[in-house]
Amino acid sequence: MSDATARQPGLEDVKVWVGYRIDEVSGHSVAKVEGLFVDQESGEPAWILAKLGRFGKVVPISIRECAAAAGRVWVPHDREVIRNAPAIDPEMPLNREQELQVLNYYGIPDTVGRGAEIAERPVGTVTSAAPAG
Repeated sequence: MSDATARQPGLEDVKVWVGYRIDEVSGHSVAKVEGLFVDQESGEPAWILAKLGRFGKVVPISIRECAAAAGRVWVPHDREVIRNAPAIDPEMPLNREQELQVLNYYGIPDTVGRGAEIAERPVGTVTSAAPAG
């Protein structure tokens, strides 16, 4: 199955990940899943929210880059990339520009994946937020 047709985890799948340890590309634990943001149009998971350390900042990681099993989520970034990612407020939704900035930081162009989904939405539009309920 190619990446284009691989099934993305659904909302119920990702809700279970909250509290899971996040391991970076070399296998070291780097954060914990603090929560998730869903797309404002589809309601599908768009981002996991990674909390760095007990009192650390929260950074988004694209759901499309995650794999989870056995109480862990694996991401294809190293510790420094995750630590230096743009921090977000998990209580505040993300707008199109903020998401594009985060995607750009991770090197994901606006022509594929999440970037392509939101690229044509109006400037300033809220594109993702915590799921309702």
